[in-house]
Amino acid sequence: MYVLLISIVIGLFIAMLFLNVYFRVRVFKVYKELVQNRVEFGAAHIFNREKMEQEIYPKYPQQKENIETFVRHMRYSIKMASVLIALITLFGAIVMYYRHDF
Repeated sequence: MYVLLISIVIGLFIAMLFLNVYFRVRVFKVYKELVQNRVEFGAAHIFNREKMEQEIYPKYPQQKENIETFVRHMRYSIKMASVLIALITLFGAIVMYYRHDF
């Protein structure tokens, strides 16, 4: 049981690492285009769709698709990382609990 739990935690860590690298590559491709076109917005715009639609899209209408892609990738990346961190923490706590039995 202990070996299985350790394997799951290691597997989740590797999955989180792969996910991080994968999304960095995808996000940086779009980010590079946005920087080349001098598109600027803050974190508040990423998490607030209304603010993005009111302030950023009218300012950069030609880059709307790239902005939406960037924001979608960022949100998805944050959600997946949160889920994996929660799972790693859960399995880590289980391993800590069962380690005394072996």
